[in-house]
Amino acid sequence: MPDQSYDGPGTGNAALVSAIRKAKLRLIPLLLTMYTVNFLDRVNVGVAKQALQSQVGISGAYFALGAGIFFVGYAVFELPSNLILHRVGPRVWMARIMITWGLVAASTVFVTGNVSFCVLRLLLGIAEAGFFPGAILFMTYWFPSAERGRVIGLFYLGYPLALLFGNPASGALLDLDGVFGVAGWQWMFMIDGLLASLVGIGVLFWMPDSPDSVHWLEPGEKRALRAAIAAEGEEKRVIGRHSLLDAFRDPRLLHFIAIYFALQIGSYGVTFYLPNQVSELVGRKIGFVVGLLSALPWACAIAVNLFWPGLAVRLNRRRLFAVISMLAISLGIAVSAQSPPVIAIAALCLAASGIISAQPVFWTFPADHFGGVAAAAAFAVINSLGNLGGFVAPNLREWADHHFAVHGAGLYALCISGAIGALLVLLLREPKVAPIS
Repeated sequence: MPDQSYDGPGTGNAALVSAIRKAKLRLIPLLLTMYTVNFLDRVNVGVAKQALQSQVGISGAYFALGAGIFFVGYAVFELPSNLILHRVGPRVWMARIMITWGLVAASTVFVTGNVSFCVLRLLLGIAEAGFFPGAILFMTYWFPSAERGRVIGLFYLGYPLALLFGNPASGALLDLDGVFGVAGWQWMFMIDGLLASLVGIGVLFWMPDSPDSVHWLEPGEKRALRAAIAAEGEEKRVIGRHSLLDAFRDPRLLHFIAIYFALQIGSYGVTFYLPNQVSELVGRKIGFVVGLLSALPWACAIAVNLFWPGLAVRLNRRRLFAVISMLAISLGIAVSAQSPPVIAIAALCLAASGIISAQPVFWTFPADHFGGVAAAAAFAVINSLGNLGGFVAPNLREWADHHFAVHGAGLYALCISGAIGALLVLLLREPKVAPIS
């Protein structure tokens, strides 16, 4: 193992704590901005659902197909994208991802029917492939295991922030319908997409590749952080969790994929349809007011996520906390299916809190398990195959609603995934992580 003792003032454990504090202050705002814009471009299609159906003629079945086919392109190109990032560095590659997906997202303004809608959603998935696992991999370059749960939890705030502010903002853009002869949904896709490209350009200037490439860490802080990360990597190499082959022959990889797949079915089953569900509950067309009401569940999710992942790591009870979050998804979805508006929205707040809090806790397991190239490959495979749950979710919901003569059948079908995910999490072994103090 690398030597973690240092000589001279400002080194050793105090230097590591200082380095981590500086890295959080410098990197988390950037990562949070990137993920917020990323998720907005992924899910704003749910806000545009009514307009796309009434103005462009997108059918319910093709909307579900287009919402889900994004994840097919995403899955196919995820692994090569993350391996490229591991080789060339995160700065250039993450900027490339954001710029290209922003341009593709903005091109949704040219949708004219079912086929063009599905094609552009497929291209959006291809352009975006590698962003999320690349961000998780980037965090393993900077933050030791004991800090990773808190950092991933803060990063995951981008998901609900995109929906908290994005749903009202996107609803307001829909209200621009007809301004300069442009439909409201076209304004929404154009502005959201170009925003992503602008942030991508900023990444070229602001994102560092590694601790060694920055000027804001002292030499002792760089050594301390480098040694802590290297020590974890060496431990994973010794026990066979570091190479590309190690990742694919480890049975735990399939276990992680199955958990994440179940989680994404519940996640996107709610996310893609929440504005439409709230619209039906309150009897109003999707616009600013419905967007504002649709933001309430994500405000609750932000409040929970500010403490939940960090508490799970600090108490060494990540498995228990993840199970509770997964069960909250199922219960919230089930109760929202046939309840009065106030209770249904409260139930959606519970489901959204479970969706957001479960995911950062989950990612600490594969991040602690894999290192090096194995981590780059594993994160990509888990995210790409697990995110196929985002393809299954809208199609499962659409199928159940039409197949069963029961109101809310699609929601009941989705809530099963949370229970399955909770059972799979119970089968994980929970490693003990020593705190950094």
